[in-house]
Amino acid sequence: MNDTIIRWIQSFGLWAPWICVALFLVGSLIMVWRLEAMSAAGMEGTVLGTLVMPYCSGLGNLVFAYVLGRTGGNSREVMTNCLVNNVTNMTLLIGLPALIWGLSLSAKKKSAGKKGKGGGEDAQRVNRLSLLLTTLAVLFFTGATWALGRDGQITFADGLVLVGLFVFWQTFHVFEVLKANAQGKGSFGFMILIDCALLGVGAYAVYVSIDWLVSWVQSLRSGFISAQHLGWLSGWLMVLPNALLALYYAWKRRAEVVYSSQIGDGHICIPLCLGVFALFRPVPIPEFFQLGVWILLGAVAVHFFFILVLGGLPRLVGALLVASYGVFVWKGFLR
Repeated sequence: MNDTIIRWIQSFGLWAPWICVALFLVGSLIMVWRLEAMSAAGMEGTVLGTLVMPYCSGLGNLVFAYVLGRTGGNSREVMTNCLVNNVTNMTLLIGLPALIWGLSLSAKKKSAGKKGKGGGEDAQRVNRLSLLLTTLAVLFFTGATWALGRDGQITFADGLVLVGLFVFWQTFHVFEVLKANAQGKGSFGFMILIDCALLGVGAYAVYVSIDWLVSWVQSLRSGFISAQHLGWLSGWLMVLPNALLALYYAWKRRAEVVYSSQIGDGHICIPLCLGVFALFRPVPIPEFFQLGVWILLGAVAVHFFFILVLGGLPRLVGALLVASYGVFVWKGFLR
């Protein structure tokens, strides 16, 4: 089946890359569609954004690492892809929605009575605490990667540490969901099987499109779209679903999902993608690694402060985050 789809894509000739990008976006949108259905069925926003959504929006990064590992590609591009993905998530894709709509975790909601209002306030406090914990996890994972990569590469032993950190973090969230279900706060019916099947269809579309695009870019030796820029180009492509999620949920005034989806997606890259790839081959550290890490740590500290103190991100701070992303691109790519 995979070969049949590849031949169909190649039949478009010069339009084949655009068909692949469209296939990638369609697959991602299918996953977003079913995730929204799961959210409407009662799955909490922070759980949705932290435990479920990252595997969908971050699937492209996992596929990218797998394809490069399978084809013997440049392992440095995996680190570049992960850094571009995470810095874009924590600066541009949170800062831009904040600049346009503002991001507030304490937005007032309509309530029929005092009891409902109190329940809403409790939910907001829980969301804020969950996001603070998740933000601290980003700080910890990024710092751990920086410490492990100080010798110039992420080795097999480093990969074990990073994968172990990710597995522990996700296990913690799984137990949180199970605890909530045991307390009667939620349950999953038959529809979750249909949702998972559709998520699988979207995931397969993402896999096929990324597989073809990576091979195509690797065959190009010069120009902006070429093998020498594979890490940057793939990083920008992978964040397109994240951008759709951020803009959509910011428009719906679901700030907790905007935050947790971008932060949770970052966990897929750092530490999971780096860790898994390092189990097969060492990952060299690119030249702009220090810059990316410092911008990432600075952005995380900013998010933690404003979530803790103001319960959201002001528009002015969103503009500063967008500007910091411009500095990252200028110094890391344009120069």
